[in-house]
Amino acid sequence: MKKIVSVLMVAVALMMAAPAQAQLIKFGVKGGMNFSELDFEKKSWGDINESSTGFFIGPMAEVTLPIIGLGIDGALLFSQRGKDEAKQQGIEIPVNLKYTIGLGSMFGIYLAAGPDFFFNFKDIDIENVEAKKTQVAVNLGAGLKLLRKLQVGVTYQIPMGDSFEWKDASQVFGAKNKTWQVSLAYIF
Repeated sequence: MKKIVSVLMVAVALMMAAPAQAQLIKFGVKGGMNFSELDFEKKSWGDINESSTGFFIGPMAEVTLPIIGLGIDGALLFSQRGKDEAKQQGIEIPVNLKYTIGLGSMFGIYLAAGPDFFFNFKDIDIENVEAKKTQVAVNLGAGLKLLRKLQVGVTYQIPMGDSFEWKDASQVFGAKNKTWQVSLAYIF
């Protein structure tokens, strides 16, 4: 009799765990604005050194452990940053470790950090300047989770290498595209 009760309890626990497992992974759409500034190592480059505005949009997924508040989110974004001749367009893949502090079921605050991979598809038409095709950055971010479906966040991308190289007659100057992102996500 004890074995039958034990088997039934395990079966009930597994049935209860199946819906909880399905809610661990959530999908959504993420979009927002990129605020970028080119930072040259040694030399200013006229108007291009000013800040510029672009956008990003695409699908996202989030995996969160319910009680702990620790999770991972990732996205596949079309991203545009820079301006005029130095505009970059491509695919951005951020993968962030996210820690959420819930203040009730309708509101939470999160901190996020992780790598960001950018694949540039657009060539630039500036003499002696080469745009990097791939770039890696580190994301540091924070935000709010509202009404279980919305997320509003701010992220700063710290580039790990140069975004552009400017080849002068005697030297090569590197430039990093430092970017602030303001995002809005809707989770299904």
